[in-house]
Amino acid sequence: MEPKFCQSCGMPLTDNILGSNADGTKNEDYCIYCFKDGAFTGDFTMEEMVQFCAQFVDEYNKNTGQSISREEYKEVLRQYYPNLKRWQLPADQLPHATSPIKQQLIDEVNTLGINNMPKIDNLFVLQGSFVNMEYHLNGNSIKLLDDNATYWGNQVGKTGTEDRCFGIACDEHYILVCEYGKDGVDAEIVILKKRD
Repeated sequence: MEPKFCQSCGMPLTDNILGSNADGTKNEDYCIYCFKDGAFTGDFTMEEMVQFCAQFVDEYNKNTGQSISREEYKEVLRQYYPNLKRWQLPADQLPHATSPIKQQLIDEVNTLGINNMPKIDNLFVLQGSFVNMEYHLNGNSIKLLDDNATYWGNQVGKTGTEDRCFGIACDEHYILVCEYGKDGVDAEIVILKKRD
């Protein structure tokens, strides 16, 4: 059986990362990170998708046995993406991200009023295992997210400092904002809020 690839980002498609249609069925063309609930998860030009996906060069190298740089990986993606369904459309006809919950979550996060956290203007679909940090509470180490679930999330720098970030992870039930240092060290929960 010939392997299938996401027609937006190029990721190999397996059953557990297939995107979802508006009716909840699996979408066979796109991964969950690019297409969720019947809509694209982000408005990207092809070059913006290249820039975004280039951060995963280590994963690419691990899966292919290569050892290329981020800049070399960008060139690989620039050659590959024009063959994908999403990027064969003219720029003015590219489908837009229209997921209603995405904008709703952005608005809710921005109204939290967290000190030194800049307003966010975008959320991305992220795998739980990628954003599930360990927190230390009352002498115990805990994780709050499900490694196998997907979340709307983002990372933004903390205003006034160069070494701290805010991480945001949301779903239809909760909003989690945490603060951490480089590579997720010293993670602290800023807010965990149940959505109305």
